[in-house]
Amino acid sequence: MVRRGRPPSSGRAVARAPAWRYAGAVGGHASRAASRWSVALALLALAGCAGEPVLDDGGLAMDAARPDAGPDAFDDAGRDAGDDAALADDAALAPDAGRPLRVVVLSDLNGSYGSTTYGSAVHAAVARIVALAPDLVLSTGDMVAGQQAGLDYRAMWASFHAAVSDPLAAAGIPFAVTPGNHDASGYASFRAERAVFVDEWTRRVPDVGWQDATHYPLRYSFTMGEALFVSLDDTTVGALSSEQMAWLDAELARGAGYPVKIVYGHVPLYPFAVGRETEHIGDPALEALLVRHGVTLFVSGHHHAYYPGRRGPLRLVSMACVGSGPRPLIGTSDPSPRSIVVFEVSGAEVRELDAFGGARFDARIERTTLPASVGSGERRIDRDDLTSP
Repeated sequence: MVRRGRPPSSGRAVARAPAWRYAGAVGGHASRAASRWSVALALLALAGCAGEPVLDDGGLAMDAARPDAGPDAFDDAGRDAGDDAALADDAALAPDAGRPLRVVVLSDLNGSYGSTTYGSAVHAAVARIVALAPDLVLSTGDMVAGQQAGLDYRAMWASFHAAVSDPLAAAGIPFAVTPGNHDASGYASFRAERAVFVDEWTRRVPDVGWQDATHYPLRYSFTMGEALFVSLDDTTVGALSSEQMAWLDAELARGAGYPVKIVYGHVPLYPFAVGRETEHIGDPALEALLVRHGVTLFVSGHHHAYYPGRRGPLRLVSMACVGSGPRPLIGTSDPSPRSIVVFEVSGAEVRELDAFGGARFDARIERTTLPASVGSGERRIDRDDLTSP
C-alpha cells in the first residue's frame, strides 16, 4: 500500500498545498480517471496548436566560476468532510502489494532567460504523463529560466504552474520537485530568487508520506510504497556541504528498512554531456555514502542528455531536457532527444526504467542507440544493461 501523509509536525511547519487535491476526484475512481483523460486531451490540443517551437540554449549554462559561488485546499487546522472522502479515494487508488509503483521523471523544462511561456514539447510531455496516470512525478530541476537579475520570477512560476503543476494537480498526481540552478541557485547572489522558490513550493506540498520536511522544498525525504525518496539541494558545482552530507547520511539510515532507495537532485554526480564536463558534484565520498546505504538509483538533471548508467551497484540516470538546449552525450555528436523517464518500483527493485521521446513522448528510446559508456577513467559510467552490480 502506498503510504502518504502530512508533513511532520516537528521542524519548520509546511503549509498545505492549494489545488493539490482535485475536487472531482472525491467521487471515486471513475471521476479521477475521467479528470485525467480530460486534462490529457486538453493538453494535447494545446501542444498541437502550434508548430514545434524554436528552442535555444539561451545561455543557460551554470556559471561554475561565480565568485560567490483546487478549490478544496486546506491546512492541518482546517480539514473538512470532503478531505476525508478524498483520503478514502486515494486509499482506494493506491497501489497494493500486487501492483508496482509507477514513477515519471521530467527535467529542465525552461527556455531562454526570463521566459514566461512553454513550448509544445512541455505541453505534450505533461499530457503524456497525465495519460499514464503515475503514482508520482519527480522533477530534477530547472523549471523556470532564472539565475539572472531583473527577471520577473513570480510571472515565470505562474507560467510554470499553469503549464505543468496545475494539470498534474487536477489529475490528482503528486508532484515532488528538486531545485535547479535556474530555479533556486545556491550561490549567494541569487538569495532572493531562492526565497521565491521556497515560497512557491511551500504553497504546493505533495501528498506523500513524509520522513523529513524540515528543509522542504530545498531538500527533503519521503516514502511511497516500498521506496524511500530523498531530494537533494545540489544547484552548485562541487561537493555537497558537510551539513547536507550528514543530513543525507541520517535520512538514508532512517529509511534503511525500505528495499528501494531513490536519491534525486539537479547536478549529477559525474558528467554525462558535452559542454558540461566540469559541471558535476564529482565527490567520491558522496558516491561511497550512497553505495554504503544501498541506494538503488540516483537521478539528476542539468546535463540535458538521457543516459541510464551504472557504477558498480549504483545506478545513475541522467535526464534529457524537455525544454531548450538538448546536448550530446560525451563521445557522441547528436543532441539527446527530449524525453521523460518512466520506471516502476516492485518489491525490492526498480524495473522497467525507460525514456520516452517523440512528439507525444510515447516512443521508447532504445538502449542500443546509446553509447556503451560515457566519460573515462575514474569518471566512467557504463550503460546499465551492459554491466551488473
